[in-house]
Amino acid sequence: MTDASLPAVPSLARRFGALLLDWMLCVLAAGIFADPMRDGWAAPVVLIAVYTVFVGFFGQTPGMRLAKITCLDVDKGHPVGPLKAALRGTLLALVIPALIMDSERRGLHDRVAGTLIRPAA
Repeated sequence: MTDASLPAVPSLARRFGALLLDWMLCVLAAGIFADPMRDGWAAPVVLIAVYTVFVGFFGQTPGMRLAKITCLDVDKGHPVGPLKAALRGTLLALVIPALIMDSERRGLHDRVAGTLIRPAA
């Protein structure tokens, strides 16, 4: 495959920006029922829930939408469904799997969940 035929891969800056925005929204949402500064579990739980719903059914979190990227099933090219999205969100909340990337910029969380990040249509 030539470089011209490879699908576009969003920059790490766009991916990180989307995650940062999602994380801030999750901390704010967690503040409704817990103190995110004291209850360290609250924001990651909200993040996993957000990923389960938004990535699972729509292929994008609010942060991804603003960054104009989408998360799709690597084989089918459509949203992954809630189970794979929950797995991806859980691994992302652990942080380390997201830092282990391959040459296609797919983190370990993407590989395990069978997802890929692409520019939104």
